[in-house]
Amino acid sequence: MLFMDQSGMINLKYFRLQGKEFAANTKAPKGIFSMLRKLAADGIMVEEDVGLFKEIDSWIAEILPWPPQCQKKEKVICYFKTDNSQMMMKMIKPLLWLLDRYKKPYFMVSTNSPGEIVYEDDYQVVVKAGENLVFEDYDWPNIK
Repeated sequence: MLFMDQSGMINLKYFRLQGKEFAANTKAPKGIFSMLRKLAADGIMVEEDVGLFKEIDSWIAEILPWPPQCQKKEKVICYFKTDNSQMMMKMIKPLLWLLDRYKKPYFMVSTNSPGEIVYEDDYQVVVKAGENLVFEDYDWPNIK
């Protein structure tokens, strides 16, 4: 992956996989796990796909500690650490396939500055969601 290069290329510490839909509580794009839970809960996924999602979600729940901030439904956003991402990405690839199958776009966001970290373990960080988001129109400069 781009952020894992040893020859001086970009070396980013954290990444997040997210969609276009925004979460009401964080005002930030939903992560892929929230997106897939919603597809399953709304009955959009076929039973076999729900089973695949639940199997991977259970595996990840065994590996990743459940941050207290997430348990309390605080306004937080989770990022994976890039230095421990190989195992996670192997398990996440089928989830990306599910999102493709149900035509749900997703994006990888990589950063060294995710925000104020309120929780950290070997695989992830949890940051406070920005409460004072600013949306500005961009006026394209006239290039001559």
